[in-house]
Amino acid sequence: MKSHIEERAVVVAKYILEKNTTVRQTAKTFGVSKSTIHKDVTERLKEINPYLAKEVKNVLDKNKSERHIRGGMATKLKYLNDYKKM
Repeated sequence: MKSHIEERAVVVAKYILEKNTTVRQTAKTFGVSKSTIHKDVTERLKEINPYLAKEVKNVLDKNKSERHIRGGMATKLKYLNDYKKM
């Protein structure tokens, strides 16, 4: 694996842990696709730093378990904004 990819994987993982962000938010911040971020922190990071990979996995699992709530809140806000425009 190339060194810049390894470095990116570690930087991204530390960012996710520090900011407690989702894969989509992290991808937007770093200007890469969410697939790249996901592959960095789930596959590549295991080889580089297994402990860090486990910590990031905990954050990603928490985000996954809460995503239906975030989706519901987004829908609620959408309809509230539509209602206010009337």
